Amino acid sequence: MITRRSLLAGGLGLGLSAAPGVSPVRAAARRAPLSDPFQLGVASGEPTHDGVVLWTRLAMDPIALDGLGGMPDRAISVHWQLAKDENFRHVVRRGSEVARRDEAHSVHVELDGLDPGAEYFYRFKAGGELSPTGRTLTAPAPGTRGRPLNLSFASCADYQSGWFTPYRRMAEDQPDLIAFLGDYVYEYGDYKYPVRDQAGGECLDLAGYRLRHAQHKADPESQLAHAVAPWVVVWDDHDVDNAWAGDVPEQPGPPFLQRRAAAFQTYYENMPLRRAQRPDGAALKLYRSIRWGAVANLHLLDTRQYRDLYACTGSSGTVGPGCAQRFEPGRTMLGREQEAWLDDRLKRSHATWDLLGQQVFLMEMDWANGEGKGYSNEGWDGYVASRDRLTAAIDAYRRNAVVLTGDVHSHWAGEVKRDHRDPGSKSVAVELVTTSVTSAGNGLDEYPDTRILLAENPHVKFFNGRRGYVRTRITEREMQVDFRSVARVTEPHAPAYTSGSFVIEPGRPTLNPA
Repeated sequence: MITRRSLLAGGLGLGLSAAPGVSPVRAAARRAPLSDPFQLGVASGEPTHDGVVLWTRLAMDPIALDGLGGMPDRAISVHWQLAKDENFRHVVRRGSEVARRDEAHSVHVELDGLDPGAEYFYRFKAGGELSPTGRTLTAPAPGTRGRPLNLSFASCADYQSGWFTPYRRMAEDQPDLIAFLGDYVYEYGDYKYPVRDQAGGECLDLAGYRLRHAQHKADPESQLAHAVAPWVVVWDDHDVDNAWAGDVPEQPGPPFLQRRAAAFQTYYENMPLRRAQRPDGAALKLYRSIRWGAVANLHLLDTRQYRDLYACTGSSGTVGPGCAQRFEPGRTMLGREQEAWLDDRLKRSHATWDLLGQQVFLMEMDWANGEGKGYSNEGWDGYVASRDRLTAAIDAYRRNAVVLTGDVHSHWAGEVKRDHRDPGSKSVAVELVTTSVTSAGNGLDEYPDTRILLAENPHVKFFNGRRGYVRTRITEREMQVDFRSVARVTEPHAPAYTSGSFVIEPGRPTLNPA
């Protein structure tokens, strides 16, 4: 079993020899020595049954204010190895890539032709320096149902708000796959009373976003989680700008599409994404599906880039039942193209489970305590017709759907109704909401109004307000769910505990206590 020591130490030297036909750029880059260029660690992602993406980004000074990590103004040749064992005695693939300054010296190695359902180890070398070792996995072969999926998911990691202890606890579980559901970084400037000091001010351009991502990746607990298993990622608002919707920012400021393009470019540079996700200016197609044999399909959704503007107020907030705009049939959360894509994926799915990885509450939620109603127009409650189309598809295609959600900085679990306006409507899916990694500080297990909210929303079955992540084990027979909570993130190394456990069975979109 791979250990923390082996993940962070990097193992033995690569001993790579020069390849024939090397370009002058590669040859010049190979000769130049570097000093500790792997301070941002390594990662992998996007597993298929025969492939995976390996990632690193070179940086000798992660918090250099120009966002370029203290790297020289030239291309750097980066070698890589993939092995069956963590000691690299059985190397199965090797090669090299050029890390270029215009992509912040990031490297994306897109592999195929690997064994299905296999564990691999990988590492990089540049200028005589060796990276830490990472562990990754390929998905099981198509159509196979015998191998479970151990999936953990998380969201909302604000560097200033605390220590990334949930990343460490998640890594200790050794999951097969980690899904991050948005707000990987926060674009904010400095807080008045931060737990940890971040470098740079508010992210507005390439330098700012690159610096913010680099500081996150330089964190040792973040590196541990990235190195232990492949990741799949989607963004939410803070990866660009708080509460952005389509082409509209939260507040007037610099030209928003330029800012969005800088954020998208940086997101690609710092994530183990495929070339298919390379941005085109202010556009990046991030929605996609990850298949785990025939046990599960994970459909990753983008609820930011294509959504209509917020109902009634034009800005995010809570609206009352009199807000008729949220029911307009033409309103969309996903955009027509993504909606059609998701409908087709659900229609064609033969997996036992269809998981929807997305950002904001899908099930209805009345946030007003006592008399009256209050609905968030930032979640799917502000896009009711769009939600109705999705729940209708889940129902019509008889999918075992489980919605994985982030955003709200607390654990929730509940049942998604076919039509939340009908008190007798049947449940068609279960929604699991992960708390934040650090955002909003330590939190509490229960708040003064928690029981009132649960009583007024009877389809919601669970709440916990600490930081943490969600751990699942998915087989063709059941989905086991553990809500993992951390008592405090304002101090490092707090233990994790299970604040709630449930079992979901195919054909029964309800939450059963474990």
